[in-house]
Amino acid sequence: MALLLRYTVFIPPKPNSKSVRMSQSITSSLPSSEKRKLPILLFDVMDTIVRDPFYQDVPAFFRMPMKELIECKHPTAWIDFELGLINETDLARKFFKDGRTFDLEGLKECMRRGYSYTDGVETLLRRLKQNNYEMHAFTNYPSWYTIIEDKLKISKYLSWTFCSCIIGKRKPAVDSYLEVLRRLKVEPSNCIFIDDRSSKLHQSKC
Repeated sequence: MALLLRYTVFIPPKPNSKSVRMSQSITSSLPSSEKRKLPILLFDVMDTIVRDPFYQDVPAFFRMPMKELIECKHPTAWIDFELGLINETDLARKFFKDGRTFDLEGLKECMRRGYSYTDGVETLLRRLKQNNYEMHAFTNYPSWYTIIEDKLKISKYLSWTFCSCIIGKRKPAVDSYLEVLRRLKVEPSNCIFIDDRSSKLHQSKC
């Protein structure tokens, strides 16, 4: 856990997807700076708020150990998906280095089943919300964040404002933090960043 940021009016670049519509509704409801309660809280999502199914469920889906899966999968396809550079059809085509096919809808269902709140975090989010803290997701994740939202309704507590597939930047790159600051229009000292991995936090201290 550590320190960082929030934002005002964000218009995402592509206007037709479900994720963009959600982002537009999020940004239109942001409070003015005069009404903000500080600090603003920015949460990583996977394994901070939501269990990440990648490490156990996905290898089981492909019937291979994690080490073999890492060796077989394309080195940048998932990252490109997280950045919004490719869609899920492209991901299915590129996921394995050897081009083998797989059941994309089955993988999505596997992920959906694996998503759940981490222990105690929903109670924490509810209490923070009741105390009127402004909270945003600041997370590396593709458009499948909408599957998480459909199942867990995280937007009851925070906004999916800074998902990498929306802003086109990933942590821990410095420009991802600068982008958040730019859109929030607040000083870094007015933000707290919460993550389960310290490797994503060192840049936020710069």
